[in-house]
Amino acid sequence: MSDNAVQMKHIVKEFNGFKANNDINLELKKGEILALLGENGAGKSTLMNILSGVLIPTSGEIKINDTIIKFKSAADAKENGIGMVYQHFMLEKSFTVLENIILGHEPTKGIFLNLKKAKQKVLALSKQYGLSVDLNSKVEDITIAQQQKVEILKVLYRGANILIFDEPTAVLTPQEITEFIKILKGLSKEGRSIILITHKLEEIKAVANRVTIIRSGKSVGTFNVAQVSDAKMAELMVGRHVNMKLEKKKSQLGNEVLSVKDLKVKENRGNLAIKDLSFEVKSGEILGIAGIDGNGQDELVEAITGLRQVSSGKIKIQNQDITNQKVRKITEAGVATIPADRQKYGLVLQMSLVKNLVLQNYYHPPYSRHKIINFKNMNLHAKKLINMFDIRAANEDMAAGELSGGNQQKIIIARELNKNSNLIIAFQPTRGLDVGAIEYIHKQLLKARAAGKAILLISYELDEIMQLSDRILVLHNGQKSGEVTPQSTNETELGLLMTGIK
Repeated sequence: MSDNAVQMKHIVKEFNGFKANNDINLELKKGEILALLGENGAGKSTLMNILSGVLIPTSGEIKINDTIIKFKSAADAKENGIGMVYQHFMLEKSFTVLENIILGHEPTKGIFLNLKKAKQKVLALSKQYGLSVDLNSKVEDITIAQQQKVEILKVLYRGANILIFDEPTAVLTPQEITEFIKILKGLSKEGRSIILITHKLEEIKAVANRVTIIRSGKSVGTFNVAQVSDAKMAELMVGRHVNMKLEKKKSQLGNEVLSVKDLKVKENRGNLAIKDLSFEVKSGEILGIAGIDGNGQDELVEAITGLRQVSSGKIKIQNQDITNQKVRKITEAGVATIPADRQKYGLVLQMSLVKNLVLQNYYHPPYSRHKIINFKNMNLHAKKLINMFDIRAANEDMAAGELSGGNQQKIIIARELNKNSNLIIAFQPTRGLDVGAIEYIHKQLLKARAAGKAILLISYELDEIMQLSDRILVLHNGQKSGEVTPQSTNETELGLLMTGIK
């Protein structure tokens, strides 16, 4: 009997002749935390979807606790003790925490639901693993970090011994990440085996025993985390040297480009999400907005870009009042937007890359003249941007929805940074991207700054805010809880300001 919880041998997964996984090997030992590292489109999610029964491999072998298993569905994987916590939580917002955890696995007493028994079991798990959360609260009323605990309790309640986490810290504060790492260590100490998909090298160093690196669908190797440097991991992941530190020149400030004055914006339920907020962004500077997800960031960006009504206050672009104007008018006033939700607001997933890359200016020359579309110019434009921004696609006629999340993000970045806009709103611009792609996008934003663009950067990645911003405005509960510079602050102070502690 070996000490392996999982063995995946020579896994191949083919989609229409394209091998997303091409002979990958992975071993997870009992009670260990194994990090799975790879750039966007390397095949990490495909591999984990195979392990969790969502996809069936084209060829290869899977062993769970030394027994060869052939999963036909996700239910089969659950039966074998595999639970996956996805990046986008699968919770029913209007249900309570307890209802979400037991949904589909409700214990009964005869024909009646035995909630008392369910609650006792969940409370015991919650205590054992340090996952304290109010079971009677509705999911819509709890924080992102608490929702994550609900997801973990859900897989534990269903009896999972092998847990897969997909980018679990993408929307957590530094303090919440520290707590999450503690939870992972506790789970592993109790004998659970964990696979952690992440792009964050410092997290791998903090929590993982070993790291398996894959590149372009193939295994690069498995390494002891204690014996491999961040730089080496980055290089093995992207296949070239990655500069881990940004070279940022002193900013050359110009005129005011964006002015927000006494802004009030309501959220969907009619409560104020932005309360009397004022700030400005000048040409040649990056203003970073830091804050925990759900503190008014979405409403602020939607108000500036014309997607949400402003209740009161003024928004001006180069002294032109754009408050409550139509989206196209705001875009024409010189605003480029990288939205937080690339699939909902950034792309038309069914459309080709060619069309997605001219979504906002297809009606201008050289793409159309006298209302007649010039497809040849659109295709040439797409080919140029695909090459410039290293968008990994078979061809420019592919539907955007067929690309990996990271490559979808690159389409948006290419389109928005290639427009001659005065203001760039970058909301989570590197969400879910690997270190190679992050390095490239950061350089592009700094290039735009050097060219005199004003950039409003909203990000939940504190190191991104610290590295790129010239000034940082901290948002808490829709209000400014502080304004600092990267030189005069640190992640601890920012984390406290984000929770409203002045």
